[in-house]
Amino acid sequence: MKKILFFAAVLLVLCAGCGVNSPTSGSQNMTRAERDAQRKEQKAKEAAEDRAWYEAAVQAIKERSFVLEADRVEFKRGRFAYVTPNTNFVSLDGNKAVVQLAFNTGYSGPNGIGGITVDGNVSGLDVKTDKKGNVNIKMMIQGTAISASVSIRMSAGSNKATATVSPNFNSNRVSFSGTIYPTSQSNVFKGRTLY
Repeated sequence: MKKILFFAAVLLVLCAGCGVNSPTSGSQNMTRAERDAQRKEQKAKEAAEDRAWYEAAVQAIKERSFVLEADRVEFKRGRFAYVTPNTNFVSLDGNKAVVQLAFNTGYSGPNGIGGITVDGNVSGLDVKTDKKGNVNIKMMIQGTAISASVSIRMSAGSNKATATVSPNFNSNRVSFSGTIYPTSQSNVFKGRTLY
């Protein structure tokens, strides 16, 4: 039911913009006030869509069923790489978490898709929302090939987020920057888990 309401809200927001005149050759004849009104309407539509995604992400976090699909990964000392979101992610499903890195190289890596996939059990999950609406998540992941603390920060009014994975046995922290989606709406491909 929640999914249906969410999709109905997104569809309503998207359809609201259907009646707006698209810029054509006659757009040069528009007055400044008309252009400003059109820009305001476009910004309002985008803000409503961002708000709907934010609400869906908050609900997924409460249900402990979300995926942060990363489009950028940052390593220690500021090195970073732009990556493919469907193979680079941090996910939580109940008490199980997965952290996966995969790069577009000729090397298949331990997970078969150019990187590493580790999973484990979650403990110490703590979710807090500050006065501005920013959501902060902290958890520990303990598994065969991972022992790390993970902190995730999602900005208010948007489902954009950053997750920092800090291993307990070394200082090789990795930050994932991307977008949080409910697990049911995520499109990730999980590689072979490292044991």
